[in-house]
Amino acid sequence: MITVADLTKRFGRTTAVDHLSFQVRPGTVTGFLGPNGSGKSTTMRCMLGLDRPDTGGASFGDRSYRQLSSPLHEVGALLDAGYVHPGRSGRNHLRWLAASNGLSKSRVDEVLGLVGLETVGGRRVKTYSLGMRQRLGLAGVLLGDPHTVVLDEPANGLDPEGIRWIRDVLLHLASQGRTVLVSSHLLSEMAQMANDLVVIGQGRLIEQCSVEQFVARHADQWVRVKSPAADAIARAVTSRGAIANMVDATTVELRGVSAVEVGELAARDGIVLHELSPQTGSLEDAFLEATAAAQQFASQPMQGLS
Repeated sequence: MITVADLTKRFGRTTAVDHLSFQVRPGTVTGFLGPNGSGKSTTMRCMLGLDRPDTGGASFGDRSYRQLSSPLHEVGALLDAGYVHPGRSGRNHLRWLAASNGLSKSRVDEVLGLVGLETVGGRRVKTYSLGMRQRLGLAGVLLGDPHTVVLDEPANGLDPEGIRWIRDVLLHLASQGRTVLVSSHLLSEMAQMANDLVVIGQGRLIEQCSVEQFVARHADQWVRVKSPAADAIARAVTSRGAIANMVDATTVELRGVSAVEVGELAARDGIVLHELSPQTGSLEDAFLEATAAAQQFASQPMQGLS
């Protein structure tokens, strides 16, 4: 269990994190979401003792990160895959990490194999691509077989195979009862792997709940109907106060009415339905709606482009 309690971090007059509290439970992948500048990275740095908070703090179980005697065995963390000595080989980078926590050299070769770098472990890190450095960072996370994993943008620089791989790894770790906290801007990926969400904006908690609850609260929901009598369906539901939008002659989108109600109405009136499906907006839609007031850099629609 990760517990963040009343965490505040200021940089001069700027409050990066503002009395933030949340919990991350074991056995799940928890997505840590927020717009650019929302305080996610600062929060993670404070959790890992890299920044000193002005108030509050974070604990892993019942101890802070600084109190862990062998941190790699308990908390695996990756905040920036670029912080590796470029002149070292990938294997030697992992070896000094292993030695610092009493891990064997054989474990280094094991994790290099897990992340797909076994054939390039002897190459210097400065020759690695961004995706390779990200895999090396993940190898360091897995080195001590920790019960808690904290990752900031773990899919950065990875190709589609690598993105799918990291998703499978995190789901596997959570299935073993481990605690997984991952920050990412790839919301389509987060929708596939996260169970819970912690959403922040301007350093404050916006919401903590399951992915399903978050999408249900903040994304658009409607019913899609295809029928030779779509116009009749539209008239029937609007007479009951619902909203109907004709997509084409045989397709209508309905809001303010459930799929069950539409199905019963069609059965009563003998209307043939070719499709009757409830629709829900994406996690991305829900995120943009929930964080609209907390966006530091709000883009404007592009006009006049040829």
